[in-house]
Amino acid sequence: MNLPASTRALVANQPFVTLLAARTISMLGMAFAPVALAFGVLRLPGADAGTLSLVLVAQTTPQVLFMLAGGVVADRYPRAVVLRWGEFLTGIALSAIGLMMLSGHTPLWALCAAAALAGTASAAVYPALTGIIPDLVPAPQLQQANAWLSGGASAARLAGLVAGGAVVIWLGGGWAMVTAGAFYLVAGVLVLGLPKISATLASTAESPVRQLIDGWGEFRSRQWVWVVTLQFSLMIMVLQAAHGVFGPVVAETELGGPATWTTFLAAEAVGAVAGVALAFVWKPSRPILVATLLTFCAGIPAILLGVSAPLLPLVLAAFAMGASFELFGVWWMTAMQNEVPAEALSRVASYDALGSLMLGPVGLMLAGPATVLFGVHTALIGAGVVSLFTTGLALLSPEVRQLRARTTAVADPEVAATA
Repeated sequence: MNLPASTRALVANQPFVTLLAARTISMLGMAFAPVALAFGVLRLPGADAGTLSLVLVAQTTPQVLFMLAGGVVADRYPRAVVLRWGEFLTGIALSAIGLMMLSGHTPLWALCAAAALAGTASAAVYPALTGIIPDLVPAPQLQQANAWLSGGASAARLAGLVAGGAVVIWLGGGWAMVTAGAFYLVAGVLVLGLPKISATLASTAESPVRQLIDGWGEFRSRQWVWVVTLQFSLMIMVLQAAHGVFGPVVAETELGGPATWTTFLAAEAVGAVAGVALAFVWKPSRPILVATLLTFCAGIPAILLGVSAPLLPLVLAAFAMGASFELFGVWWMTAMQNEVPAEALSRVASYDALGSLMLGPVGLMLAGPATVLFGVHTALIGAGVVSLFTTGLALLSPEVRQLRARTTAVADPEVAATA
């Protein structure tokens, strides 16, 4: 097979292949965890939507609180080391939750503590991952590299959702959580093989506070970055509630339990695979505009769940949402890597992640009371409408509409040799 030059170069890039393998395996763990945690907690004695909300809040709150610190750490110290510890600590935390479920000893404080450790560990993973890709891959190959990473993650999510749902149904949430933790631990071992690159890092002589301030300056100087970050802040707040609490509650009470919800999540994962396939060949001249337009798909599944739509429209909406988010992710990360200086990239990514995720815990905390006050169906419809509205507001930004992709030729080693 005559592979494209960019693909041949990436396959020959051993550090990138190692990162791809580690990230794919950790995504298997991430795919196992949501179904296992949701239904594992809901089936504990005396547990309800409020119990699940507390555990999820415990996980997401430290992820938000420590995100900026994670960005500073990932810009000051070798990103491979930061990734390694993130994978190891997440694996330990998820395994601990699984072992508690298997033992039958599940005090709420202990579940929340383990969930908080997982959230804390993940706070530096996204900034470190965003920053390490340009360390390993030349600029002309960034979109291809991001697409490969997203493709591995999407395939892992699909396989993990199917396998995770089966494990939850046949063996229970405890075994699924232990399996999820094991995947993260394996990924951490693989990350040991990544080089500790320091050439693109910020100086450790400068104070972390000064670096936080400088990172904020880089973040706010780009309107397209902070506008879309605000959009995602509101959108994720309502989608966390819709997909983390409302959806599993409807699935458990009206749609037949974890099997149906796993089908919904699997459709989203299949859509993500389709989105990645498009990302290899679709390079819009205005990537942030097209990416933002596609996020209109995010609010539709919640509305369909709220009006008790049949399973087929739900599955199709989940497919569209998965494809749109995957395309968004590839184009967004590539634009960040092209537009933000390498030594500040992890900090800008941490501000992006913090802004996007900071209202997620609020959505989860409000999910339980909203279910009681408004009913789960009305709450789902409201979540979907808010998601659509925030996307419309983001499109008012001139930079969101006008930012153009950088056009760089893909380096072909054979062509370069004859130049």
